[in-house]
Amino acid sequence: MLVAAAVCPCPPLLVPAVAAGAAPELDAARTACDGALGVLAAARPDRLIVVGPAEQEGPGPDPYPEGTRGSFRGFGVPVDVVLGGPGGPDGATGEARPAGRPLPDSLAVGAWLLERVHWSAAPVSGLGVGTSLGTEDCVRAGARLATGPERVALLVMGDASACRSVKAPGYLDERAAPFDATVARALGAADVAALKALDARRAAELKAAGRAPWQVLAGAAEGAGLDGQLLHEDAPYGVGYLVAAWT
Repeated sequence: MLVAAAVCPCPPLLVPAVAAGAAPELDAARTACDGALGVLAAARPDRLIVVGPAEQEGPGPDPYPEGTRGSFRGFGVPVDVVLGGPGGPDGATGEARPAGRPLPDSLAVGAWLLERVHWSAAPVSGLGVGTSLGTEDCVRAGARLATGPERVALLVMGDASACRSVKAPGYLDERAAPFDATVARALGAADVAALKALDARRAAELKAAGRAPWQVLAGAAEGAGLDGQLLHEDAPYGVGYLVAAWT
């Protein structure tokens, strides 16, 4: 059963080494993410699953076991992370870890957030969700995560629209701000029905990569009776960043 969830944005810019001189601009978002993770720890889950957008390799979401490595070296910085395990001073680790696919960027950011708060409250695994996965498939995947007596918490990574300004990755789209406002209200109220109602095509047009992970959350939270709180809302660089906590 789902006992708590945190929703965080997933730009690699959250990692200060990646953001470099622009790092202070996202300090408020980082602090809000820390608070959301504190809510998860306080719920004392048996297991934490980090859910984020990713290129889909199979017909459904792709699992990533605890110990999977991720890296921000593609962004020009020597920072590595391990899902569910601490790195060294620069994010590197010499411990033996499972080989296989590296973490997608969204889950790597989630792993970095967990390392930042020294997460030790529960074992951690990951789930990469294709941004084109349909609403019904997302909801079913979420429901499967919350099946059984195990106390499950979710860290749900995903950005809102990327069309909030002329300098945004998707340029300015007048539909973006209302779309993000709808998502913010849904996350702040733990409104499962509103998340399910998000239009996948509209989200894709607005480059809202969080749509599929949010709908996985909706499937997991169905009937859980959780309350929501919106902790942060901003759109730096023309991209909507939202942080919320459900308990």
